[in-house]
Amino acid sequence: MHPEAPFTYPLMEHFYTIQGEGSNTGRAAYFIRLGGCDVGCVWCDVKDSWEAGIHPVVKIADMVSNVKNSGALRAVITGGEPAHYNLQPLTDQLHAEGLECFLETSGAYPLTGSWDWICVSPKKFKQPLDSVLARADELKIIVYNESDFSWAEQHKSKVKPSCKLYLQPEYSVFNKVTPTIVEYVKKNPDWIISLQTHKVLQIP
Repeated sequence: MHPEAPFTYPLMEHFYTIQGEGSNTGRAAYFIRLGGCDVGCVWCDVKDSWEAGIHPVVKIADMVSNVKNSGALRAVITGGEPAHYNLQPLTDQLHAEGLECFLETSGAYPLTGSWDWICVSPKKFKQPLDSVLARADELKIIVYNESDFSWAEQHKSKVKPSCKLYLQPEYSVFNKVTPTIVEYVKKNPDWIISLQTHKVLQIP
């Protein structure tokens, strides 16, 4: 945890946009991307988020004010790996302003905070905790190669029955893996294809 938490967090970036992935695709949301991650995905598209110390330390009150002033109804807390930090003070203040709180996490660390939606996207580089998978509202597996389908099924067995199941092509190999995902979902219709629609729309 950052030494000044829970009143501040290292903030890589924040912006109001349209959610591009998973169950909440197409919904307006304010993204708060915290710095710091040791999961180390080789294909990560926000590697600048990995080192917490290079990002400014920002007060929770200022983060909440930014969300409120944007007109957003919900905030998505992402990273990096946001579960590095105690997020209860942040979610408490967001909820106090009537804002919904969504979390995007790899599941590698215990959860803190009060959440309206939890998306767990487990990575092979650092195994997710069963306790986090059990709370997931959404399981999002990034598909880079065919071995990721067995990885997906392994984690499907650990989420609650109501959890939505997504397979998402890793963007750098989109054309290669997407046809395989399509065929897999046709044979395994509990799964849903998730696309990075924000990249198609060319928005953050």
